[in-house]
Amino acid sequence: MTLSEVARHAKVSAATVSRVLNEPSLVKKTTRDRVLKAIELCKYHPDLNARVLASRRNYTLGMVVSNIENPFFLDIFRALEDEASRHGYEVAVANTDYLPKRLVSAVHLMIERRVAGLAVIVSEVDSNLFEELRQLELPVVMYDVGQPGGHITRIHVDYRSGMKKAIAYLYSLGHRKMAFIGHHTTLRPLHHRKDAFLQTVQQYEGEVECALEAGRDGPEGGRQATTALLASGFKPTAILCVNDFMAIGAMQAVREKGWSIPGDVSITGYDNIRLARFLSPSLTTLDIPRDQIGRLACRARVPEKGDGVSVGGEVWIEPQLIVRESSGLVSA
Repeated sequence: MTLSEVARHAKVSAATVSRVLNEPSLVKKTTRDRVLKAIELCKYHPDLNARVLASRRNYTLGMVVSNIENPFFLDIFRALEDEASRHGYEVAVANTDYLPKRLVSAVHLMIERRVAGLAVIVSEVDSNLFEELRQLELPVVMYDVGQPGGHITRIHVDYRSGMKKAIAYLYSLGHRKMAFIGHHTTLRPLHHRKDAFLQTVQQYEGEVECALEAGRDGPEGGRQATTALLASGFKPTAILCVNDFMAIGAMQAVREKGWSIPGDVSITGYDNIRLARFLSPSLTTLDIPRDQIGRLACRARVPEKGDGVSVGGEVWIEPQLIVRESSGLVSA
């Protein structure tokens, strides 16, 4: 089926069909609806390359993430894809596995594909790459890394505020021995979470003992890190995890030890992935609104009137504490 055949079926010109596909706002609604119905009936699939050449616009947005297995990144992708679809865009995704070299190659691949915009949702950094992006006119949204300005918009989470809320809550429940389970703690955003834990604990003037352990991002990494922590001789009453994905493994390690949650030890996560409320017990965590991040990442490239997104600016997000069953009073 060709574009001309769709035009004959809809009783319009081929140019009108092209405008519906590329600039629908230029076509009145009654005509647009008739053309869209003809496209559906004729099972017409436009040539994306031809569409790009005709409109001189690319309808692909790029997204680079650190770990696509982590539901946190997947949730952001889904929100970005939903928002992009509303505007007629598709999303291409690349995964870096927290490796700066893969970040560089993934971003270069997106640039070569001439994506219309790029969302960099990663924890690893490469200063040369960020400077390179700054020199381009490509709209870029960065999450927690890089600096805003020009065509670069930055979304930043106030991890310190979130950690203060979690520790203050656990302290109010009587917890005085707390541990932090992290991963890739040398990477800046993840180091910020660990650093926020240590600095907040220090504010309790020696009342709170603490310990640190780290593993690979994911349930198995959380399990191994928690197992090592419990074998070290330190017996925490509360374990704070760098994210919910690792908290799943931490909960498993505690059960393998024969302890109960939260009877023997309380566990908290960070991110509030959708799975968190379905765990048993459901996971106390800090909510980072992935839907909001995904929508912002799209709207920085495809803005809507009144959406409050300032290209080249910085958007701050403050995590909110979500109390569920995995945390409780210290046992007597």
